Amino acid sequence: MRYEVTLPELGDDSVDRATVTLWLADEGDIVSENDDLVEMTTDKAAFSVPSPKAGTLVEKLVDEDDEVSVGDVLCILEI
Repeated sequence: MRYEVTLPELGDDSVDRATVTLWLADEGDIVSENDDLVEMTTDKAAFSVPSPKAGTLVEKLVDEDDEVSVGDVLCILEI
């Protein structure tokens, strides 16, 4: 089953976009729930997006330096 990992709400209503800084997992990697997948930055903070499920990262949909909005799909997990 495929699962879409999205950019979560950022906790600050004035911030709804973030930039992909660094992928911490590669396509084909097996990840556990809560493993960090990708580092992101906003103009106010840097943070990591954890894996919401255990599975295999099968496809990255954004590249480093891409800017994404809350709710955008970052990658696909096979769970």
